[in-house]
Amino acid sequence: MLRGALESPDGSPTIPTAVSRRLRRRLLLISLVATLGGLLFGYDTGVVNGALLYMGRDLRLTPADEGLITAALLLGAALGSLLAGRLADRIGRRHTLWLLGGTFVAGAIACALAPDRSALAAFRFLLGLAVGGASVVVPTYLAELAPPAIRGRLVTQNELMIVSGQLLAFAVNAVIAHGWGESHTVWRWMLGVAALPGIALGVGSVFLPESPRWLIARARSAEAEAVLGQLRPPETAALEARSIAALAAAEAASDIQGWAALRIPWVRAVLLVGIGIGIVQQVTGVNSIMYYGTQILSRSGLGIQGALLANVLNGVISVLATFIGIALVGRTGRRPMLVIGLIGTTSSLLLLGVVSLLFQPSPSLAYLVLAAMSLFLCFQQGFVSPVTWLLLSEIFPLKVRGLGMGGATLVLWGANFVVAFSFPQLVARFGVSSTFFGFVVVGLLAVAFSARYVPETGGRSLEAIEELLQRRYTDP
Repeated sequence: MLRGALESPDGSPTIPTAVSRRLRRRLLLISLVATLGGLLFGYDTGVVNGALLYMGRDLRLTPADEGLITAALLLGAALGSLLAGRLADRIGRRHTLWLLGGTFVAGAIACALAPDRSALAAFRFLLGLAVGGASVVVPTYLAELAPPAIRGRLVTQNELMIVSGQLLAFAVNAVIAHGWGESHTVWRWMLGVAALPGIALGVGSVFLPESPRWLIARARSAEAEAVLGQLRPPETAALEARSIAALAAAEAASDIQGWAALRIPWVRAVLLVGIGIGIVQQVTGVNSIMYYGTQILSRSGLGIQGALLANVLNGVISVLATFIGIALVGRTGRRPMLVIGLIGTTSSLLLLGVVSLLFQPSPSLAYLVLAAMSLFLCFQQGFVSPVTWLLLSEIFPLKVRGLGMGGATLVLWGANFVVAFSFPQLVARFGVSSTFFGFVVVGLLAVAFSARYVPETGGRSLEAIEELLQRRYTDP
């Protein structure tokens, strides 16, 4: 996955075409540990899709309760993304990952032991702090460690872990429901399983290297060059360190730091584009399917057990589609991938709305709905989601990278919250068809935004991207 030429076509320092087996293994091992945060992100957002059926019976939930318990995690994720971005800028990416691992463990155990709906919502909010933090810190960390030409493939491995976490949640839900489905309390086991990878993230992060770009920004150049020496061929490590240091020195010379940097027009423009990218990912309606897919399938005519098993298929398709996305991201531009994906997701939701309108609940309708969901996930997880997180990890300037990533992700999780909280109530009031037709309208607006405003960042170093965007938004 990390083979191939590692050149940057814009004239920035390049890396020889062959990466040694030793360096490739090291990068893969680092990415495996770091992306446990992505796995937990996927599991904790996906587990409610299935567990909610049993929570509803055990805790006597109304549609509003279901929306609140689902969305409480997302509200926490919105706050966590902002706090973690600032924290990662302050104490470093590695130490922040360690803190997130501990929060994942505490949140999973607390949710599993929650005595009532109010406590469950509160503990889901706590867990959301870690989910939002991981959504910011993991792609930022990987982007700062990766050589330019494989940055896309390395960062999108986090998306692979996210959808793998969702698949794991769907599979665990199905297995637990099959074995103990007569008990309404099985949802507690479904939620508690997430403590195990949380422990692995906390322990594994102790052995990760710190981001060389963060080290250089803190005037720890010798440490940064030592890290690069472990991850690059010797002849390129020093060159890359000097390139990063030159940009960091120029930024350090500015007396505008932190939130004050948003007074700079081009930095503010980049943040607005990042916020737009985050909103675009959510208004596709992806999390109406990832959180409520089991309920939709069950009400379409499959029943609870059939819907749980069918939802595992959605998880498998998401993982397979992400492999396609990883293969495409190194060969296709970021903007074309996003636009193609949005056209595909919008068309799929139109199909889902039409079949729900034309057919009564039955196995035939359920299989048509499942087919439309599967098509949607092919475009969402193969095109839209990988490029979203990749672009957000690339576009922000070094001095506000954590802040910018946190701010954009804050809005992303806020949009996620709105979708998750409102979806069951929209369906209860307007029906499945009308709700998805609404997503279609918003999806068309997302296509127009992406085609017009999303920058192309493929093949460039982070420093070269920063210079490109500064020229783009500064020149008249």
